[in-house]
Amino acid sequence: MKFLTNDKLTIVGAGGMIGSNMAQTALMLRLTPNICLYDIYGPGVQGVAEEIDHCAFEGANVSWTTDPEVAFKDAKYIVSSGGAPRKEGMTREDLLKGNCQIAAEFGDNIKKYCPDVCHVVVIFNPADVTALTALIHSGLKPSQLTSLAALDSTRLQQALAAEFGVQQCKVTGAYTYGGHGEAMAVFASKALIDGKPLAECSLSEEKWEEIKHNTVQGGSRIIKLRGRSSFQSPAYQAVKMIEAAMGGEKFTWPAGCYVDSDELGIKHVIMAMPTVIDSEGVSYGKPEGTAQEMADLHASYEHLVKMRAEIISLGIVPPVEEWSKMNPNL
Repeated sequence: MKFLTNDKLTIVGAGGMIGSNMAQTALMLRLTPNICLYDIYGPGVQGVAEEIDHCAFEGANVSWTTDPEVAFKDAKYIVSSGGAPRKEGMTREDLLKGNCQIAAEFGDNIKKYCPDVCHVVVIFNPADVTALTALIHSGLKPSQLTSLAALDSTRLQQALAAEFGVQQCKVTGAYTYGGHGEAMAVFASKALIDGKPLAECSLSEEKWEEIKHNTVQGGSRIIKLRGRSSFQSPAYQAVKMIEAAMGGEKFTWPAGCYVDSDELGIKHVIMAMPTVIDSEGVSYGKPEGTAQEMADLHASYEHLVKMRAEIISLGIVPPVEEWSKMNPNL
């Protein structure tokens, strides 16, 4: 079996559960033989590399390092789960300061060691703001960097499928946009349940509110059930995003992307939108929903603006009007 590309893929935070799952998934999907595993914790990332070797993937060329220059040099694709994980009782926003500082260093490493990288996926929380921080520091074009947001939509899809007793793939048109946090906007006015509009299905207002609540709290539920934050689903979805950027199957679940739209009244944030990732990078379209859904989207945007203001106040990124000095593409 051939690989999709021979380009170097660097996995940041590879010593953790998400990172190690990404490495295995990327090789199972035959994305590239050339994978560099990077983590600041040497024994952990070495252990992952040895386990991957024990899988005996044909043609694999897996290396590991604790040196960022080695990890980032010549990388064409990067996925980073290199932040602190969320623990029980924490919100994604609780990780803001520490993980945004990590994201700033991550972006600096991209600018310094691999400015010709093709695409970067950021998946450590709060993903919208860590990705924004990385974008500002990296100097990349907005189309070259995305954040993981699909899990909110797949959780909504799964909850609706369970409610109506259909296969999960039979639920379409149900998505979440805006922030990847508790202020996310749930869009389901165009949802179909096995081809039938959700509005025509028997779903009480109380049950719908419960489904929305469970979607928003989906990550917290995994922590309660498993005693740790999600790792299988973010690893898979992130690798599918990179696969699309490499020229494989297009990724059409919502992704976090840089939005600067006068038409939408949404400026200078990274948030989940109707997106497509392909070999040209990420592009986004205008969400379509009810007046309430659009109001929820703008409320989510305002929440992101507040978090953006916080990282500016901490000195992690400069004021918006100065971003172009650090990244001429913004």
